[in-house]
Amino acid sequence: MSVAFRRESDEEHLEPKFARPIPPGPNLVTARGLALIESKVVEFELLLPNLSDEGELTAAKRDLKYWRTRHATAQIVEPGDGTSVAFGSTVGFRMNGQDRSITIVGDDEAEPAAGLLSFSAPLSRAMIDAEVGDMIDFANKAEAIEILSIR
Repeated sequence: MSVAFRRESDEEHLEPKFARPIPPGPNLVTARGLALIESKVVEFELLLPNLSDEGELTAAKRDLKYWRTRHATAQIVEPGDGTSVAFGSTVGFRMNGQDRSITIVGDDEAEPAAGLLSFSAPLSRAMIDAEVGDMIDFANKAEAIEILSIR
């Protein structure tokens, strides 16, 4: 029989499973972000003893390793004083004629649809150190963003 028609096992045809990638750079977190990470560690520690399926167990172990690493490397950053945009700030701004608001948070806490944007996102990076009334260049447009408020 030709080697082309031999099947060693089902495993060799499955996509490989890789560890969850750790975002590059420092693991800056707010107090809320640290609490989120701690809750994820507890969640997976409680889940592991109840899993019997090998695939689910492997996935849960992989996720637990990720969250433990994020907990070990977390660096709490206190919010700024509100005079300029900083990590943890909630920023009101006008862009493309629309008023919007975002809070700058850590990578694991980010949820753009809820207005929580990672400090490493281009919009956040553009706003860092800006003050109320500043006009900021963004996306190759001069003065694309006006900072309206900082809390």
